[in-house]
Amino acid sequence: MDSSETQSPTVTQREQWMVESQVFQMYELLSSVPRNAQSVLLELQRDKHIEFLTNGLRQLGPSFCVLDANRPWLCYWILHSIALLGDSVDDELENNTIDFLSRCQDPNGGYGGGPGQMPHLATTYAAINALITLGGHRSLSSINRGKVYTFLRRMKDPSGAFRMHDAGEMDVRACYTAISVASVLTILDDELVKGVGNFILSCQTYEGGISGEPGSEAHGGYTFCGLATMVLIGEVNRLDLTSLIDWVVFRQGVEGGFQGRTNKLVDGCYSFWQGGVFALIQKLHSIIEEQLRLLDAGGSAIDSPQLASISCHSGKRGSAKFSNIGFNFLKEPAEMEPLFHSIALQQYIILCSQLQEGGFRDKPGKHRDYYHTCYCLSGLSVAQYSYSKDADSPPLPRAVFGPYSNLLEPIHPLYNVILDLYHEAHEFFSTS
Repeated sequence: MDSSETQSPTVTQREQWMVESQVFQMYELLSSVPRNAQSVLLELQRDKHIEFLTNGLRQLGPSFCVLDANRPWLCYWILHSIALLGDSVDDELENNTIDFLSRCQDPNGGYGGGPGQMPHLATTYAAINALITLGGHRSLSSINRGKVYTFLRRMKDPSGAFRMHDAGEMDVRACYTAISVASVLTILDDELVKGVGNFILSCQTYEGGISGEPGSEAHGGYTFCGLATMVLIGEVNRLDLTSLIDWVVFRQGVEGGFQGRTNKLVDGCYSFWQGGVFALIQKLHSIIEEQLRLLDAGGSAIDSPQLASISCHSGKRGSAKFSNIGFNFLKEPAEMEPLFHSIALQQYIILCSQLQEGGFRDKPGKHRDYYHTCYCLSGLSVAQYSYSKDADSPPLPRAVFGPYSNLLEPIHPLYNVILDLYHEAHEFFSTS
């Protein structure tokens, strides 16, 4: 083999260089225009986004037929994006959405991808988050919590993990959607939690991130799901958080955005899936400090009596010990500064993922869609509030890329719902 062959760039390298070129051209464009003209490029096109989103909730074109089994997801992606932008839908659209999601609710529990479809953990998560986002008595009371619990128990595998649907696959995504739903509805108990932590632990890879199933590659979406699940069941101290941090900090690339896996391209959706990991890590400082102390002492990061005593719940029994974990997590101060470049991430989202006509995309050259709009905006919110010490602290202007009017609503990082709407739902389900 001659030297010219050994120096040939790989397909991965060529694709990476092409994306970098497109991104840096957009950054150079910003610096080349007069300062008074930069405001248009730096501004979040709030009205255009709301128009794009509202039109999608009212009616979708025939090309969306391929997403027929994902209709609750479309409701969640759109409604959550609108709520992040500080807006809401009108009464007619709200009532129509509640009625539609009620028709997706299976008589035996859980929500399917559409009326009459098989109940599925992913669409159950999406439907319940959408109904929480709508808020109000009619929306929240439409959820049959008893039947949802029955469905979750049916999806529980003897191994401890969850199946996505009857006879379906088991993975970290299934564990997160099941535990998140149970937690936010305050129906999480020992039976649902049993064995979940062991399954998540078996998916933490040699890189430090978390894979979808044992033996697979660490992935941003699964890492968020695994970490959030371990927080919600009070077992996050069992993860090797030091190696998880080591993996996730290197997922932010020169473009400012995040990649989902090692040697993959930047993608706007990982603004939340990876950015949300950092939002959780900031509140886990006491566990991380203990794991670092153990490593300095030459031991294992997860082998310590002190770590075993650090837990997110009290000694209560049954569902009582889990019902307030998500609520109490918000009270934990963010004593660590963000371990990612929050302004660089915001810059990527605003300049490279945002389309001036409304909506967000994966990266330059891609088309806008509701999925990327939802998770780009969710990641933008995480980044804007990343220097806030607690949930009630508005960020300083220097923490927000572009004009301060770009500021979005804060989210609950464990569930990815608007913070105020989470509080409303938590109070409703805790007292009903």
